[in-house]
Amino acid sequence: MCRNIKLLFNFAPPATEAEIRASALQYVRKVSGLQKPSAANQEAFDRAVAEISDITRRLLLDDLETRAAPRDRAVERERAVARGKDREARIRARLATASVPEAP
Repeated sequence: MCRNIKLLFNFAPPATEAEIRASALQYVRKVSGLQKPSAANQEAFDRAVAEISDITRRLLLDDLETRAAPRDRAVERERAVARGKDREARIRARLATASVPEAP
């Protein structure tokens, strides 16, 4: 899954319209390969974002059920920051141990 698409289900407060639309936009960009569509594709692109936003809103706010306690946004943000730091540390460690080619 694309790292830029954020988990939106089971948060207190629930996902906002802006968050749902941003995820739909990111999804359409990913599957279409278009960051900014041409004028010829703009209408189809915008329609796809709107339809995916509607479907996602229904899924998150009306259809999905859970017995789990709602996630806390601040806690999830802290976890994401920690995961990012851990990922960066692993990458730096891997680069530090990579062999450096000798100069001719």
